Amino acid sequence: MTLADILKQEQIVVELQAADRWQAIDELIDVLVSCGKIKPEHRDAIVSVVRKREGSMSTGIGFGIGIPHASTDLIGEVVGALGRSTRGVNFDALDNQPVKLVMLFLVPQGQFQKHLHTLANIAKLLHNRDLRQALEQAPGAQDMLQIIKTHAGTK
Repeated sequence: MTLADILKQEQIVVELQAADRWQAIDELIDVLVSCGKIKPEHRDAIVSVVRKREGSMSTGIGFGIGIPHASTDLIGEVVGALGRSTRGVNFDALDNQPVKLVMLFLVPQGQFQKHLHTLANIAKLLHNRDLRQALEQAPGAQDMLQIIKTHAGTK
C-alpha cells in the first residue's frame, strides 16, 4: 500500500494550524472524520490510540517528516491524511528539527504486515529530498497529490 493509494485530495491539509504533534494528530484525524473515513463517534477513541502510540516514541523520523500511525479495529481499511506546515511543527523529532510534512495513517487491527509495509513505503517515499521539496512548494492539495502520484509511479 503506497501513499498514492491512501490519499485523496480532500485528505490533504495544505497548511496545518497545529503548533505541536498532538495538535497535528487531532487536526488530521478531524480531516478523516470530515471526509467520512472515520465515523464521528470513533474520533476520540482513535485519537487516544494514536496519541498512545506517539507517546511511546515520537514518529518524527527526521528530515522534517512525521508519520504518526496506529492500528485500530474501528476502521475497515487503511486510511490516512497528509498535512503540511510551512512554519514547522514541534514533533519531538529524532533530529530535533521541526516537522513540515505529517502523514498520519491508520491500519485495521491485526494487519501487522500491512502496517509495516505501509509505514516502510511512506517513509521511503518521504525520504526522497526532491519529493519533500516539491510537496513543500506545491500551491495546493491537488498539486501535492499529483506530486505524490508521480513519485510513487502512479500517474
